[in-house]
Amino acid sequence: MQKTSIRFFEDVPVRAVWDAESSKWWFCAMDIAEALTKTSNPRVYWATIKRRNAELIAICKQLKLKARDGKFYSTDVVDDAGLNTVIALIPSKKAAVFSKWMKDMETSVDEKSKQKAYELFDSGFVDNIEVGTVKGLQQIHSYIFGGLFDFAGQIRTVNISKGGFAFAPVRFLRDNLSKIEQMPEDSFDAIADKYVEMNVAHPFREGNGRSTRIWLDLILKKNLKQCVDWSRIDKTKYLTAMRESVVDPTKIKTLLKSALTDDIFNREIIMKGIDYSYYYEAEE
Repeated sequence: MQKTSIRFFEDVPVRAVWDAESSKWWFCAMDIAEALTKTSNPRVYWATIKRRNAELIAICKQLKLKARDGKFYSTDVVDDAGLNTVIALIPSKKAAVFSKWMKDMETSVDEKSKQKAYELFDSGFVDNIEVGTVKGLQQIHSYIFGGLFDFAGQIRTVNISKGGFAFAPVRFLRDNLSKIEQMPEDSFDAIADKYVEMNVAHPFREGNGRSTRIWLDLILKKNLKQCVDWSRIDKTKYLTAMRESVVDPTKIKTLLKSALTDDIFNREIIMKGIDYSYYYEAEE
């Protein structure tokens, strides 16, 4: 299967594909043009820029990338060096910000942990994780944040809050987690309820959402032979539904159910799910 990645610059997806022959990542030139200009027709814009600048023809390579219609097309891509040329040739007030964003992505905690989330599946370690248990969630958190957070995989010992909402108090946390672990997994509604309760518990100081979405998919795969295609769930709708799920889980259940897929062994769906999971966590 093709190894791909999606990064989001101000909500514009910038696709990348790994080329085994050259052993490096190649970035979609059309996506870069859209991120820099917010053009409504990035395909036409990129074709025009490329036609006017002969050097772009020389640095571009064509690899197949999956488009929004689900089909694969040969697409202009550039490597790290070519990326700088494209940025320099496209008039944009955001050029410097975009360039720094691309470079910072490689060294950020988020990017490093995302790469480890990819490896969780590619290494096969995911098959050793206990499904639906607190220990299993700790295993996921420990794997993707190990070496990045000194508390990776450890249940928090401090109270935390976000957006004015206080998650489960530390003095009740262990008991809550024990009760959540025992919740049934025999139907979609039951599994979704378990996911919502684990979100309210928020057992780690950081990285709860990214870990728990993987945990949820493993439960769905084991019990229903399905998983969530996260790329089908809008970020704003998801975050709103999760906030409301504390008192009413109806919206998050509807969103999750509408994005279920039986294609549970499709590597692209899994990897794209990780990309979108990290996108949900990105600051606006």
